[in-house]
Amino acid sequence: MVAGERAVRLSALRRLYELIGRVNGGRGLRNTLQAVVDGVVDGLGFGVAVVNMVHADGAFETVAVAGPEDARRQLLGVRSPADAFELEFQVAEDWGGLRFVPHDRIPEGAAVGWVPPVESCDAHAPDAWHPLDALFAPLRAPDGTLVGMLSVDLPHDGRRPGPLHRELLEMFAAQAGVAIDNARLAEQLYASEEAFRLAFEGASTGMSMISLDPSDPGRFLRVNDALCAITGYSAPQLMARTFADITHPDDRAPDEAAFIRALSTTDHGAYRAEKRYIRPDGTVVWVQITTSVVRLASGELLYGLTQVEDISARRAAEEELRHRAAHDPLTGLANRATLTEALTHALQGTRGRSGRSRAAVSEAADRYPGAVLFCDLDDFKPVNDTHGHDVGDAVLRVVAARLREQVRPQDLVARLGGDEFVVLAEGVDVSEAQRLAERLGESVAAPIAVDEATVAVTVSIGITALSAHFPDVPAVLRAADAAMYEAKTTARTIRSASQRAVSSPA
Repeated sequence: MVAGERAVRLSALRRLYELIGRVNGGRGLRNTLQAVVDGVVDGLGFGVAVVNMVHADGAFETVAVAGPEDARRQLLGVRSPADAFELEFQVAEDWGGLRFVPHDRIPEGAAVGWVPPVESCDAHAPDAWHPLDALFAPLRAPDGTLVGMLSVDLPHDGRRPGPLHRELLEMFAAQAGVAIDNARLAEQLYASEEAFRLAFEGASTGMSMISLDPSDPGRFLRVNDALCAITGYSAPQLMARTFADITHPDDRAPDEAAFIRALSTTDHGAYRAEKRYIRPDGTVVWVQITTSVVRLASGELLYGLTQVEDISARRAAEEELRHRAAHDPLTGLANRATLTEALTHALQGTRGRSGRSRAAVSEAADRYPGAVLFCDLDDFKPVNDTHGHDVGDAVLRVVAARLREQVRPQDLVARLGGDEFVVLAEGVDVSEAQRLAERLGESVAAPIAVDEATVAVTVSIGITALSAHFPDVPAVLRAADAAMYEAKTTARTIRSASQRAVSSPA
């Protein structure tokens, strides 16, 4: 190669590198495509350059044009079928990475795009460029996938490109294909990230990204407005904390254990749980969380993605249903079903106590299984008959409250129905149960003011000590009921004798 040719080649390569730099510097797919066609026109000696992009269905669309304005108007936005170039390529001359279709080989039926309104500079020269000549450069991604087609026209010297000219165009097309593929992937990634951002920030459920860094596990990396509303914390406040910091102490251990299990899986581990968050004001909110572990294809941990739904209303409704199922609707005391369950457990304790750990029961409960106090109001019917059922219901509520006030926190007070109540006191002996009965009687006997009426009622109480000889709960209640009737009969006898003594002559 002579010095002159070497200088020309070096100058052309410098220009090519400059053009490639401009193409790779394009921001966004649209700008990159325009940089490709502008680079051909500005630096590679052609008057027109066109890029047809390949869509997902294989069809082509003209997306960038450099050259005369009428070419832009005629070609931009034109869509062609997937086989648009096949007929021409079948008759094209193979110029390395380029395909040249002479005007005299254009097959019948092949689509003809924009035709420059010029004549060949020397129609008789063997290398003269004809207005219908076509030169194509397939644009490919690094993996060889076709991403587009570059076509050029109107060489400045009016001649078909020589070896150097072709090599420069081929090199430029190779780099342009990579640049277009990168820009397309970047745009898809941006669109995906934008879609994620909109979905994340606009979600009606709470959303958060959680750190999986071993040095800072569980810290909030990103939160949306809905999570702030649920937890009561601002975004900066949350991102200065971990999920454990705002989790109820009773829920931390199982929550962290589930999180660790999710991290140990080899796929996109996920776990769901219902737990409590503690708001800055100390109030508790029940939430349902779904946390997914996001990883790279290599398995490297990226972050945890958590969806949070406020289920406080649902939990409150469920709790209300459970409470109603276990409690008397009038007095709020335990109902028969709850009493039966508690008595069943107490009887099981009397049968299996010898095999139980001393740490499992109190010393008193170990020595004394407990007692059942069956309480029945005396002459309650006249209250309803005289004052009405509303007053009677109010009296029952007051009696229930007074019974509850006299027992220990661990004792159970239940209403069987009507004016019958039962107290289950575990771990007490008979003498303690009798003293409790005395306190209950004195408390109930105090006058009860309801609206404008003042009512006084008394209560008869039968006591039965729990023991292993009772076969079941009904047997315990029958024994306590019988003891209550005995107490009631005794009280009536005493009252009758007292009344006779008072009415007899001195």
